[in-house]
Amino acid sequence: MTRYLPLIVIALVAASGWFFFRDYLSFEALRDNREALLAFRDANYLAMVAGYIVAYVAIVAFSLPGATPATLAGGFLFGLFPGAFYVVVSATLGAIVIFLAAKWGLGEALAARMDASSGRIKRIKEGIEANELPMLFLIRLVPAVPFFVANLLPALVGVALGPYVFTTFFGIMPGTVVYTWVGAGLGEVFARGDTPDLGIIFEPMILGPILGLCALALLPIIIKAVRGKEGV
Repeated sequence: MTRYLPLIVIALVAASGWFFFRDYLSFEALRDNREALLAFRDANYLAMVAGYIVAYVAIVAFSLPGATPATLAGGFLFGLFPGAFYVVVSATLGAIVIFLAAKWGLGEALAARMDASSGRIKRIKEGIEANELPMLFLIRLVPAVPFFVANLLPALVGVALGPYVFTTFFGIMPGTVVYTWVGAGLGEVFARGDTPDLGIIFEPMILGPILGLCALALLPIIIKAVRGKEGV
């Protein structure tokens, strides 16, 4: 029962967060409190950075609402750089927390069951193991894969912490830079009374390079498959 405790805590905090804090972790909250946030940043920069990182880690670790507004806030408060760096570090740390909780609570037992099973489930696990880094990069790069899914799935199939951290840190960079860039321009958006265009990541000029990175991640898998067929 002890090993399930971190997951239970995460689930309870996540449920409470969605119920109590969804209105506070939103674009509207950022817009309405922007002047106070900027004033605090100017007077207490290091405290603002520390508070931002802690808050972002908590949002990711407990799957709380507000990850996108928090990313926009990183750009708004700190600029594209170092804002994007703070977001990547925070998101990676939060992802590590939920990964370790899931791996400790369910991952090892579930992975052992997959190894002992036969058929499609075992083949899926073997496929991920055979192409671990490309697959981990792919689920981070594809915009359609929810972030919490990309955080949990590797833990449930027995991925080690090292590859998970490596692919998380670098795999989330493209999307993070896009949204932090949008956040860096929020001052003008607020001045016009508009809302940010979060669909920008699906614009051809943005989505094209991301899909190119996805293709690059798939390349080792394709090469391995072709070599396998040639060897048959």
